[in-house]
Amino acid sequence: EITTRLVGSEMCIRDSLHTGLPRRGHRCSPAGQKPHGMRKIKMDIKKEYERWLANATVDADVAAELKTLDDAKIEDAFYRDLAFGTGGLRGVIGAGTNRMNIYTVAKASQGLADYLKKNFAEPSVAIGYDSRIKSDVFAKVAAGVFAANGVKVSIWPVLMPVPTVSFATRYLHTSAGVMVTASHNPSKYNGYKVYGADGCQITTEAAAEILAEIEKLDIFADVKYSDFEAGLANGNVKYIPDEVYAAFVNEVKNQSVLFGEEVNKNVAIVYSPLNGTGLKPVTRTLKEMGYTNITVVKAQERPDGNFPTCPYPNPEIKEAMALGMEYAKKCNADLLLATDPDCDRVGIAVKNKAGEYELLTGNQTGMLLLDYICSQRIKHGKMSADPVMIKTIVTMDMGEQIATHYGLRTINVLTGFKFIGEQIGKLEKQGRAESYVFGFEESYGYLTGSYVRDKDGVDGAYMICEMFSYYATKGISLLDKLDELYKTYGYCLNTLHSYEFDGSAGFAKMQSIMQAFRGNIKAFGGKKVVKLLDYAYGLDGLPKSDVLKFLLEDNCSIVVRPSGTEPKLKIYISVCAENREAAEKVECEIVKDAENWFA
Repeated sequence: EITTRLVGSEMCIRDSLHTGLPRRGHRCSPAGQKPHGMRKIKMDIKKEYERWLANATVDADVAAELKTLDDAKIEDAFYRDLAFGTGGLRGVIGAGTNRMNIYTVAKASQGLADYLKKNFAEPSVAIGYDSRIKSDVFAKVAAGVFAANGVKVSIWPVLMPVPTVSFATRYLHTSAGVMVTASHNPSKYNGYKVYGADGCQITTEAAAEILAEIEKLDIFADVKYSDFEAGLANGNVKYIPDEVYAAFVNEVKNQSVLFGEEVNKNVAIVYSPLNGTGLKPVTRTLKEMGYTNITVVKAQERPDGNFPTCPYPNPEIKEAMALGMEYAKKCNADLLLATDPDCDRVGIAVKNKAGEYELLTGNQTGMLLLDYICSQRIKHGKMSADPVMIKTIVTMDMGEQIATHYGLRTINVLTGFKFIGEQIGKLEKQGRAESYVFGFEESYGYLTGSYVRDKDGVDGAYMICEMFSYYATKGISLLDKLDELYKTYGYCLNTLHSYEFDGSAGFAKMQSIMQAFRGNIKAFGGKKVVKLLDYAYGLDGLPKSDVLKFLLEDNCSIVVRPSGTEPKLKIYISVCAENREAAEKVECEIVKDAENWFA
């Protein structure tokens, strides 16, 4: 369950790079590092704006927008540079240093190119892009900058899901990967995601080194450019061949845990790519594996960065699934699937006993997949030695109970699938990649194999269909199976509440709230605080992060953290109780108490 609330009025993007408590007034930055996002004085803002008026003439959209900005808009567009961190860049598309445009993308690419040249003898990069506004433009600008700097470029010839960039980076042995995407954010956003040579999102250390290179640059004087088409002609830029796409699809297909068992694959599936990248890879994978009874939601079929039918194209949000639910009812579908625009998240809905379609949460789907994969591996004698399941600290703790039941060791990591990918990489370096069984996060991200280092919506969609068909063949629904898990491990309700705090004032308010939560709170909703885990100083070998987890009595918990990519404060609540009604009552009281600390 997810709720979103708005607090404040201006726009502010928080950086995903932080190794301690964020400092007031600017974006988070590593301890001891020069704060990159300090508010510029108005005179500097005006001077930079005038510099853009004179120099930012290549992009007609940016040039035109610059001429329309009033003083307030100028300040918001130029009061800082768009933050770069472990998640790369993310921001609103538009004119200015605090926006996503060809100039900020080119500057980031120049900094990354300089970093690669210092660390690799023959630097290279794999590039992909999604369906968002200007994604293809930004990808080609980045390719031109890399090529001008002697970095060999391999770029997908068409829009592709984010996991294919992680895969291509590994398959082609490139020095880095770049994916132009803002994931599930609204249409006004875009972003620039960076992967290391291992196919995992860059580490905090690498992000700091790349940022240091970016900060040396003047956005107009120090960036080298070359023409994309000329790069294709002279071989400095190459399209990624179809064999890499085929290899990716084959790796996804290899994740099956049927091991020869026959199941009824003629289940009626409704699928929506939410106007993103998932259409071709998801339907190709499903059809090649025998799932041909697929109806695609027509209005959400074609790539469209405006997302006309769902302003928030996130399968976590009920509104984004609404059109798919209508289709499912019309088609009398057995299963509804939806992937987000960059196809790394999957949401699902299934029929309940009353014949109504019920959405499953990321936690519920993840637990079902974990149980299915483990039970199948054990049944067929395919469980690896020292098997491992990896999840984030905000993901339902019942997942760890299921893992323990099947003999798996659980590794808990900070929020963000990059930390799951990092742990898979550590296993691989130890020669134990096969120990990895499953990784998931509550925000609808799943990965069943070690062939990529990021969550994979193609893999998730395929494995959900296989799991659904397996149980359906035995006359069991996913909701039946979920009830069985609750009977075995106890009922558990997990909810997420998001609160928006826009602008610099909102940013300061979030920091104030986080400090308030560190004020020796004794209870939430009548449940005593048994222990407070403050990750700001590093716990269990994890990087420092502005996250608080309150362990409450009766196996309940509450986690509070600022979002790494949006101006939001997020509260995750986990309640164990006899049944859903009792859990919802406790959860409601915990929320009320938590919100009291917002004053």
